[in-house]
Amino acid sequence: MRAFGFLSFGHYGSAVGAPGVDARQMLHDAVDISAGADELGVNGAYFRVHHFARQSASPMPLLAAAAARTERIEVGTGVIDMRYENPLYLAEEAAALDLLADGRLALGVSRGSPEPAERGWESFGYHGSTDPRGADVAREKFDLFLRAVRGEPMARAAENGYMSSAAPGAGLRIEPHSPDLADHIWWGAGSRESAENVGRMGLNLMSSTLLTEATGESFGDLQTEQIERFRAAYREAGHTGRPRVSVSRSVFPIVDEQDRMLFGMRPGEGADQIGIIDGMRSTFGRTFTGEPDQLIEQLRADAAVQSADTLMLTIPSQAGVDLNLHILESFAQHVAPALGWRPNTGGPVEGDAV
Repeated sequence: MRAFGFLSFGHYGSAVGAPGVDARQMLHDAVDISAGADELGVNGAYFRVHHFARQSASPMPLLAAAAARTERIEVGTGVIDMRYENPLYLAEEAAALDLLADGRLALGVSRGSPEPAERGWESFGYHGSTDPRGADVAREKFDLFLRAVRGEPMARAAENGYMSSAAPGAGLRIEPHSPDLADHIWWGAGSRESAENVGRMGLNLMSSTLLTEATGESFGDLQTEQIERFRAAYREAGHTGRPRVSVSRSVFPIVDEQDRMLFGMRPGEGADQIGIIDGMRSTFGRTFTGEPDQLIEQLRADAAVQSADTLMLTIPSQAGVDLNLHILESFAQHVAPALGWRPNTGGPVEGDAV
């Protein structure tokens, strides 16, 4: 691990009988947390994307606002659900944002996780999937999106094209074009096999907050094998870059009595969890909470955290700006340096040679 960021699910709304933040407050808090994290030296601000839920949904306005308020921190998604996207419009938006952010975009995409709506992507106008989970639609859209990002022609110039000097029939790429955007694309993988596909495509790997596998191995060991398979597939496909790898964890350092009251371990929180999601037996990572020395020891023993270049800390976004910045500051001051952390003042994060 050389870098860490925060991953926000962007929850809003209230629990039964308790007040909560509304959508406006959630969005403003997200920008304020990003700005504060940038000043702390945190390397990334990443946001989940869910539809038909009281969570972050349309990420581009939020990422643009965060990029405008910050100087060094990477802004990104974890992840955009391709089933719901127009791939060419997404390519336009992503290129514009990457240019505005001076290359600080980390765009995580994938098939998407289970949603509240049944086949919700069809409500957005996207039909034709023969897969109950929509994986075929997502893959087809992503292939088109990646071609557009890489500058391949997506249309042909008209005979009398308006405001264009292109010869009739010439190929037209999506504009604006960000030359380095393809290097900033991550695929969110939830299994070892999907990680191999990411490697073959030459993308960055964003290991999911859960794995759709339960073999009896620990979550960290499953992720470590996933990362190894990804890097092997990347190398065998002939790619020569330095791909990025991220994993996410829930980590709460206890540095004062308020932390102890809020984050003291509850029964069952110190172990991986097994459950059923999307009809598959899946492994969910544990929560880490404790004194800094304890966390350092535990995270050093987590092979996946050590293998990845970036650790994403899931944060309780509804808890407000001050508490979330306190969590990030505590991790930055008391835990991250012992794990190899390099603050964002050191420049962009690089992946490992494969």
